[in-house]
Amino acid sequence: MAEQKRDYYEVLGIDKNADDAAIKKAYRTLAKKYHPDVNPGDAEAEKKFKEASEAYAVLSDPEKRRQYDQFGHAAFDGGAGAGGFDFSGADFGDIFGDIFGDLFGAGRSASRGRSSGPMKGANLRTSVRITFEEAVFGCKKEIELTVKETCKTCNGTGARPGTSPETCSKCGGKGQVVFTQQSFFGTVRNVQTCPDCQGSGKVIRDKCLECHGSGYIPMKKRYSVDIPAGIDNGQSTRMPGLGEPGINGGPRGDVLIEVIVGRHPIFQRQDYDIYSTVPMSFAVAALGGEILIDTVDGKVIYDVKPGTQTDTRVRLRGKGVPSWRNKDVRGDHYVTLVVQVPDKIKPEARELLKQFDEMTGDTLNLAKNAASQESGDGKDPKDSKKKKFWK
Repeated sequence: MAEQKRDYYEVLGIDKNADDAAIKKAYRTLAKKYHPDVNPGDAEAEKKFKEASEAYAVLSDPEKRRQYDQFGHAAFDGGAGAGGFDFSGADFGDIFGDIFGDLFGAGRSASRGRSSGPMKGANLRTSVRITFEEAVFGCKKEIELTVKETCKTCNGTGARPGTSPETCSKCGGKGQVVFTQQSFFGTVRNVQTCPDCQGSGKVIRDKCLECHGSGYIPMKKRYSVDIPAGIDNGQSTRMPGLGEPGINGGPRGDVLIEVIVGRHPIFQRQDYDIYSTVPMSFAVAALGGEILIDTVDGKVIYDVKPGTQTDTRVRLRGKGVPSWRNKDVRGDHYVTLVVQVPDKIKPEARELLKQFDEMTGDTLNLAKNAASQESGDGKDPKDSKKKKFWK
C-alpha cells in the first residue's frame, strides 16, 4: 500500500491563506535545510526535500493551487516526473538562484541578478573609548582612519595615463555572466558577478603604476566626531559619505563609530536611568536629616525622613541620562540608602548605644529569642543562660 501523502500546507508549515511570499519563504527555508548537497547520503533529508519541493511546485502555481484546494492530491494523480510528480511548469529558477548562491557562493538568479549600475560603497567601522560622563552629556572625539582617495595620477580610472579601461570580453560589459547548474529538478540558469571585471563591465589592460589599477590610494585621515548625548555602550554613531568608494559611480559608504563607555566608580546605568548607593549614619536614618548625594549634575541635598530603613530606594527625577533622540527628555536617578555601621566606636559612644538599646527594648527581645532557640524545650527563657551581645 502506497504511503499517504501529507497535506502540502502542512509540509511547508504554512496557513491555507498564506500568500506567495510566505510560501516562497517557507520553501526556501526547508530547501536549504534538506538539500541533498547539504546532506549527502541522507535518504530522509532527500525525501523531505522532494516532499517540500512538490508542495512548493503546486502551491506556488495559482492554477495548481486552485485544483489542489478543490480536489486535494487526486488532482495530480498520474503525473510523471521525479518521484512520480510532474514538475513541468514549476518555476524554481528564482528561488534556486538564491539557494545556490547561499550554499555555494554562486550568486543570485538571473531574474534577481545584480546590475552593473552604480552601487554604494561599503561602510567602514571603528571604535572610540569615552567616559561615563561623556556618554551622558555627549562630546567630541578625534578618530584616525585609513580611507581610499582618488588616485591623482590616473584620476580614478585605474589605467596608466594615456590609456583607458576596455569593455570586458567575458561579460560584454554587463558585469554579470550567466551559468547553468544541475539541480534535483534539472538545469537551473543563474547569474553571478563577472570574475574578470568584478561587476564593473570594464577591464584594465595597462594598470596605473601608482594605484595598481584600483583607482584609489589609501591615506590616513583624522576626523572630529560628534558623540551624541545619551549614547550607550556598544551603540554606534554614523558619519555619512566617508566610507569605501562606490562602485560604477555610486556614492561612498559611511563610517560607523562604536562607542565603548568606561565604568564609573559610583554610577551604574540601565537604559536612561542611573543607579547608585549612598551611605547614611544610624542617627540620620533614625532621626532624619540632610545628606549629600552625588549625581552626574553634581551634588544635591536630600532630606532623609525619620525612621528610614536601610536599603530604602529614593528617586531623583530628571537626574538620569538624556534621551539620544530628544535631549530635553531625561531618565531618573535611583539611590539606595544604606545605614553605615562604624568599624570603631569610642567607649563613651558604646555606653550610650547600650543605654539606647536597653531603652528601645532590643536587648530583651534578642535575649528572649536567643534563649528560646538555645533551650528548645519549651522552658521559660529566663531560666536559660543569657547571652551578651557586646563585649
